[in-house]
This record gives sequence, C-alpha cells and structure tokens, in this order.
Amino acid sequence: MCGICGKFIFDKDGVVEPALMKGMLDTMPYRGPDDEGIYTSSRVGLGHRRLSIIGLSTGHQPLCNEDGSVWITFNGEIYNYRELRSDLAAKGHKFASETDTEVIVHLYEELGADCVKQLRGMFAFAIWDSRQEVLLLARDRVGIKPLYYWQDRRCLVFGSEIKSILADPEVEAELDPAMIDRLLTFFYLPGEQTLFRNIKKLPPASYTLVKAGRSEVHAYWDLHFDPSPVPMAEAESQLSSLLEESVKLHMISDVPVGVLLSGGLDSTAMLSIATEAVGGPLSTFTVGFEAKGFEDERPYAQLAARRFGAKHHEITITAREFQEFLPKYVWHMEEPICEPPAVALYYVSKLASESVKVLISGEGGDEAFGGYPEYRNLLWLERIKSVLGPIRGPAGACLNIANGILHSDRLARYASLFPLPLSSYYQSRAAAPARPIEKLFSREFAIHAVDHLSAGPVRPYFENVRHADAVSQMLYVDTKTWLPDELLLKADKITMANSVELRVPFLDHKVLEFAASLPADYKVRGLKTKYIAKRVLAGRVPREIINRKKAGFPVPYSSWLRSEMKDWVREILLDGKSLGRGYFERAGIEGLISENAASGMHSKVLFTLVALELWHREFLDCRGPGAESWPNTLTGNEGILQARQ
Repeated sequence: MCGICGKFIFDKDGVVEPALMKGMLDTMPYRGPDDEGIYTSSRVGLGHRRLSIIGLSTGHQPLCNEDGSVWITFNGEIYNYRELRSDLAAKGHKFASETDTEVIVHLYEELGADCVKQLRGMFAFAIWDSRQEVLLLARDRVGIKPLYYWQDRRCLVFGSEIKSILADPEVEAELDPAMIDRLLTFFYLPGEQTLFRNIKKLPPASYTLVKAGRSEVHAYWDLHFDPSPVPMAEAESQLSSLLEESVKLHMISDVPVGVLLSGGLDSTAMLSIATEAVGGPLSTFTVGFEAKGFEDERPYAQLAARRFGAKHHEITITAREFQEFLPKYVWHMEEPICEPPAVALYYVSKLASESVKVLISGEGGDEAFGGYPEYRNLLWLERIKSVLGPIRGPAGACLNIANGILHSDRLARYASLFPLPLSSYYQSRAAAPARPIEKLFSREFAIHAVDHLSAGPVRPYFENVRHADAVSQMLYVDTKTWLPDELLLKADKITMANSVELRVPFLDHKVLEFAASLPADYKVRGLKTKYIAKRVLAGRVPREIINRKKAGFPVPYSSWLRSEMKDWVREILLDGKSLGRGYFERAGIEGLISENAASGMHSKVLFTLVALELWHREFLDCRGPGAESWPNTLTGNEGILQARQ
C-alpha cells in the first residue's frame, strides 16, 4: 500500500523537476513512511511513497524493466502475482525482485494496457513507456484504491490524493459550484467529478492511455447480473470455497495482519476464515463511544474475539475527540463527504497501527449479497405494487402502505432516476423534510442547483440494468457509486492516514461476479437479507451475531450534534466567513439547526454542511490572492507549501 504521483508534460522540450516530485510526495508522508522514490526523465516524473508489505527489502519504486524503457509507480496489492510471475518467467522475463509490482511491468510488456484484465487485487498505478511515449493510468475493478488526475493542453498531473496534485503550482484549487448540490443530494460525490474544478477521479475498472496530449478513458470490466438456475446447495458450496480462497489470498503479507472487528456478520466471518487460514489467533480491533443511552458494537465484537481466540483491542472515543478530529477528517478525505463512521475508523486504525500494518475488513458484503434493509423493502414494495396496481400520485392508500414499508434516504436520492413504475413514489421521498435543500440555497446560488446535473452520474448505471430485477438494480448502482465514492474512499484514506493497509476480501472481483450470477432471492428472500451468505456462514459465526438486527457501523454523531457539539456547529455554520460565501441563506441554516435540535432529522445535512465549510477553510481560503499560505493551521501539513515555493 503506497502513495503515487506524477506529471507528464506534452511538449517534448518540457522538464519535470525532481523538486516538484519531492514536494508532491511530501503532501502524503503517511501513505508511505518506509521509503520514497522519484524517477524523472525530461518531461515525465513519477513519485512513490512506500508502506512495505510484500518483498520488504526489494520493493523500491519507481521500478523498471530490464532495459529501463518501462517504469511503474504502483499502489495496492496483486494477490495472484505469483502465478503471473511463473507464467512470465516461462516466457523469458527476468525478475530482479520478489514483488508484485515488477510482475505488472512485465505483464504490460506482454499485453500492453490489457494487462489490467489479468490482475486480481486492488490497485492504482501509472506506467511510463518511453519507447511508445505513452503514460498508462489504471485503477482496480471496484475502486478500492483511489487515483485522481488534472489535465490541460500542456500537461497531466496525477496522484493517489488530490493534495499531491495541488502541490503543482500549475494546478489551481478552484471550487466547482455545481458539485455542492450533488453533494447535498447524495451526501457524497458519485462519478468522476470532485469538488475541485477540473480534478477528476479515474473511474473504477478503467484505464486511460495518454499520448501526444490526448487521453481517453476505457472501461475494462463490469458486473453482469444474469442469474443462472444453480441449486442452493451447489451455490453454497461454491460461495464457501470462494470466500476461503479470497481471504487466504488477502492474508498474503510479510508483516503482521489483523482484523477490523465491528461485531457484525461480515467482519466476524472474515475473522473466522482468516484464523483458520493462518492456523492461529489474530489481533482484532474495535471502537466504542462514550455517549448516554447509546449501544455500540463492542459486546458483539468481544463475543467474536472470544470465540476465535483473538487478541482483542478496543478504544473509546468521546464527542470532544470526534469534534476535534473533523478538520483532519476533511483534510484526509479531501471532500466533505457525510461519513461519520470515518472518524471512528481513524481512531481504531490508529490503535491498530501500534500492532499491525494490515487490517482485514468485512466491507462490501452488503453490496455483494444484499445486506441492506432497503433491498428487502424495495422487493416488498414491488410485490405490493403488483397486487394493488399502479400508484397514482403521491397520496392515497397505496402510498401510505409504501411509506410504512420503505423509509430510506439512500433510495430517495435515486428518486427521479429509478426506472420502475414506482418512480413517482421515490420522487415524493426525495422531497421529504430530511432533505430541505431548497430552503438553504441563496437566490443567487440556486442557479447552480440543477437536478439533471446533480443526478447525472447515477442515471447511466440504472440504464445499464434497466431489464434486471429491482434488487439487482440497486446492488449494481450501489457497487458503482456508493461503494467506491464513499465507503471505499473512506476505507482507503482514513486507514492510510495512520499508515495501515485495509483489505476487503468480499470485494474480490471473482466473489462479486459469483454473487451477481445468483438469483435475487438467493440474496433477499422474504424478510431475510443476505440469505445465502448467512446460510454459508452459519457454521462459522456465532448465532447471536447471525440473528442480530443489522446495525451497520453506528456512531452517535446525531445525538452529539444536538448536545455536546450543538454550539460548535452553530458557530461554524453561522460564522460570517461561512455565510459570506453566498451559498446559503442564514434563515435556512438557523431553521435547520433549530429543527435538528428537536428531532435529529437533519443530522446528515448538518454534518455535510459543517464538513463543506471546513473543506473551504482547509483547501481554498489559504490559496487565493492575499490568503494565508499553506500549510493550514488546522492540519499543519507542510508538503504543499514546500512544493509550491
């Protein structure tokens, strides 16, 4: 696990200075405290920060082939690299290290950009081919590893983090105002755009070839929901074998591996399989909260740890610690995403960093096997519709029934997009008081709140699966948007902030492909979610955990926003600097805070608005004419300032 960056100047007389690459690397020291490397050759520069996991003594990057014509900077892990290495060696390729990185270089020599199709793992990398004068950027199938880029007519700049791109003096830190409405629609930013104008995310399962100043993004993989009539017993056997294989591959490491334990089905299953794979006890880590009347996950995590003989570690965080970390949360996330569990993840991964370098997580099990209640609710809503007939208008008995069954902010955000007869229902949910966005925007800024632009990145994914069943549609869209652009973004950036690598065996692409091939009722059956997964894991996971109500990763931020953090939230959002940006009406913000104090119904919006303001202070206020230079006093990061001098 590492941090990568680089620059490609299209003019053949251009020069990338090593000092620039050094400055870009200095913005993300936590991504690679074990080593750093720089390669420059006239108009190309590659940078690498290394967290040593495999091939500890021979993994220095950037790394090249035998004649120095192909160079790579790589972030991630390739779990099938040994098999690939054997095949390549049989074809005459010579290896100078034991790393998975070098395998990619030689695989590129054989297959060009199609090398990505052979890789099993999580990755983001850049390859410079000096013979072809081509730069290849690539990202793994699900988007476990991030990769950003900025391009104009003169050059392309890329990095694992936006901060490294902003370290280049040619790149301006500018707001894209249209993204604020998208942020407040989804509470994250689906799609290629970021909150920074002209800084984009390379989509998951994509690569881009940059040559002669031109680049084009190519998709190389997709999920296909084409259920096959496989008997349940056979499907269970296949799934059990796949999960065991995936976890075993994800345990490959030359450093200690632990398990991030939430107390839920997925993380407990990972602990069970991983303990069996290594033949002995593992270290486990969980987090709890100091909050009145709040039940966290610790009792279930303790139960799981005892069952599998783990060396268990816990940490408790308070409202004050939560609040104090928020500026750094925004700094590390680089976008004001509403993901309060990320703060808890920071503290528990910091605890884990004292013992291990790698953590196994259960992330992705819900998106693969239908674990969210919304999937079950949607299926029942479809059944009711088929019995009662079309729902006409937002009122009436049918809608009342639907409202009682389906209550989901996440589904509401897909309101106008959902290609089902119930789209009118979702539209009514999208206009519910839980999303009072229209009351917030100032008259001047409201022109940037355009529905079709805000929802644009999600619509094509619904179109891709318009003929699939309703559950498969939601699974597909969540895998393409919610998973990479929120959950995995959090998982990567927050654990790497503590120099810890997070691995997600449920998101092995072979596991995902198998899950997509199963009938919908193998995943959601009656009132049961994750049906086949629970059957397969029933012999591994304690009954108390299998049968408990899904809790996700609960954080008491909503109650904290109404109590210990209430005055701080008011101070942030009603500050003259915040209101002076012109996005929101004071009365709308005050009403939001007041209503939330009574009901907590606006907690997501308030958290997002606070994060948005902190983002401005972290990334924009210190960049404009007359502004203070970076580093920002909130973070103390010096890398960007050094690079831009």
